Amino acid sequence: MDPAALVRVGVGGWTYEPWRGTFYPDGLPAKRELEHASRRLTAIEVNGTFYRTQSAASFAKWRDETPDDFIFTLKGHRAAVNKAKLAEAGETVAWFVSSGIAELGPKLGPILWQLAPFKRFDPDEIGAFFALLPGEVDGVPLKHAIEVRHRSFCDPAFVALARQAGVTIVYADSEEHPAIADDTADFVYARLMRTVEAEPAGYPAADLDKWAGRACIWAAGDVPADLPKVAENAAGEGRATTAKAGATPRPVYVFFISGAKVRAPAAAEALIARLRR
Repeated sequence: MDPAALVRVGVGGWTYEPWRGTFYPDGLPAKRELEHASRRLTAIEVNGTFYRTQSAASFAKWRDETPDDFIFTLKGHRAAVNKAKLAEAGETVAWFVSSGIAELGPKLGPILWQLAPFKRFDPDEIGAFFALLPGEVDGVPLKHAIEVRHRSFCDPAFVALARQAGVTIVYADSEEHPAIADDTADFVYARLMRTVEAEPAGYPAADLDKWAGRACIWAAGDVPADLPKVAENAAGEGRATTAKAGATPRPVYVFFISGAKVRAPAAAEALIARLRR
């Protein structure tokens, strides 16, 4: 399989007033925005679930309004990740997972657990949190990704814990958050946060070319050599610029988040066009 076919690209949410008349055609009813977005993009990260749960009926509606191969990733509720002790988040994690997300069925992608900027790395706490993350709900398999925002997580022990649990460390292309490209699970999750309004496609063309190449390397089962890693496994992962022999292809999720949000859809569409070439 062409690695590019395994890459899903999107934005955060689909409701944003400045997208009307730019990404969305003038006069498009708000109730048809998801329908439109899901036919221009290949995935959407739902940020609203960080603030409040959705009903099972809402998840089912999203499932039915989107193409068969579309994917939703969901941000885990803040009540879980903002606990003073993540080891005590079990009930909240279970509550979120059982809130109806299984209605998305095969359109359910990874759950993103985003830690607060002040949360420091504590091996026992993080290990205990990973142990709380379920592998399925109502027969639907679950994948988990964690985004960290404190530099103390740039620690080989964190990478080892994530790898042991099969949790993906989100790669953040950001000036503010730590960038950790170490390979820890059977999928990749990247959040690109440098869109600028002065660029019609959010990122310069040369940068989009680079991200298309990196996404294909990820999808082919390797790690781009030009991204920062905290630790490398015994096989020396990530040193090659193309997929290493015997690597297993895997899904990749790339979202244009933060930065100049008005440019995020254009950036996503520009990256999709490069991957399809």
